[in-house]
Amino acid sequence: MSVILAKTSADIGDCWRVMAQLRPHLREKDFVSVVRRQFGEGYRLAFIRRKKKVAAVAGFRVQHSLVFGQFCYLDDLVTDEQVRSSGLGAELLHWLCEFARSEGCKRLELDSGVQRFAAHRFYLRHRMFISCHHFSLEL
Repeated sequence: MSVILAKTSADIGDCWRVMAQLRPHLREKDFVSVVRRQFGEGYRLAFIRRKKKVAAVAGFRVQHSLVFGQFCYLDDLVTDEQVRSSGLGAELLHWLCEFARSEGCKRLELDSGVQRFAAHRFYLRHRMFISCHHFSLEL
């Protein structure tokens, strides 16, 4: 299996079924246009197919900040619930780290909802650490 960067609307659309498992508020009819808009802001979508169907998806962007310098921010990482714990998430995370290094990034950063205990165990197993608290204010 290899990781593919989504380029076409068909690629993006194929990712919706899996992405909606992480982002259930997304509507299928809007998904391609929302992702294309984010592409204009540096967002990228990578995925792995298994048996011709998208089985794992990652949305990410390379950014620069005063605190981190050049870094990769992982917006979304999800494996289809039917094939979780099969190594696809680890493969995608490893690919993301290699991609980020090739872009000159020194860090991979992400936020994870406090209720996502299984995701937290996954990240900790892969040598990530909890580095801060993220605060939100709805406007």
